[in-house]
Amino acid sequence: MSTESNGQILQSLAGNTFIACIKGVAAFMTGSGSMAAETVHSFADCGNQVLLLLGVRQTQRPADRLHPMGYGRALYFWSFMVAMLLFSGGGVFSMYEGLHKIVNPEPLEHVGIGVGILAVSLLIEGGSTLSNVREMNRRRGGKPFLQYLRDTKDSDLIVVFGENSAASLGLVLAGAAMLIAAYTGDPRWDGGGSVAIGLVLVGVAVFLAREVQSLLVGESADEEIMEVVRRAATEHPHILEILNLVTIQQGPNEVMVAVKVHITPTLTVREACDVINTFEQTVRTQCPEVEWLFVEPDMPK
Repeated sequence: MSTESNGQILQSLAGNTFIACIKGVAAFMTGSGSMAAETVHSFADCGNQVLLLLGVRQTQRPADRLHPMGYGRALYFWSFMVAMLLFSGGGVFSMYEGLHKIVNPEPLEHVGIGVGILAVSLLIEGGSTLSNVREMNRRRGGKPFLQYLRDTKDSDLIVVFGENSAASLGLVLAGAAMLIAAYTGDPRWDGGGSVAIGLVLVGVAVFLAREVQSLLVGESADEEIMEVVRRAATEHPHILEILNLVTIQQGPNEVMVAVKVHITPTLTVREACDVINTFEQTVRTQCPEVEWLFVEPDMPK
């Protein structure tokens, strides 16, 4: 687990803790359903980031008899839990609160204070989101941004980015709803803002759950790693072809590779072992994230 990812989580946790507190004060003062939804959302985000830190800690446990390939996938489990909590604790509650405010509208108070707090919160959330984007831009290289979101194995960073971007959009919606409600004198607009925030959170949660679920079940590693394995085999004079190649992402920076190769049949056992060892060293040098590499010599059928 990279120090950068851990820093992104801690930065978001600190920001959300402060934001949740000031939103709670604003929700109490204004009576705004949108602000109440945003308060619950921020407190839920704090809990989510604690879960991600727990997942990060679990990935650092060494391999043992029951888990010979380590605990790298633990982070995917906790990332999936975060998506579920974002769906229920954030999205569903926000929609419920919004519908309640629409059916039973209540007048808003101290709207200026509420909008001011939302603006401060947006500056903090926006800064965290931009920090996430900069880190992802650094990692994705030349890959398009949306493609990186779909392909990346860094579930913790994607979850934090999803939370922060949803929070930033939610703050804009909450502020707009409060201003429209104050301008029109119809507090139902504020309830509508809460429903809109809930829909955003549910959409983000579903996206994150789908992405993390694939990793949790067992997703293949990046194509770049498979290309390194194929190239290393092609460049070795005694590896005639790859008969089968399987990769599995075991954690954000942990990959398992199993490959069956056809080597020169006239080699002695010692020479064949030297071929395999050289091949393994080449792959590991170019792809240090390959923690487990199993090479089996065989003959084509």
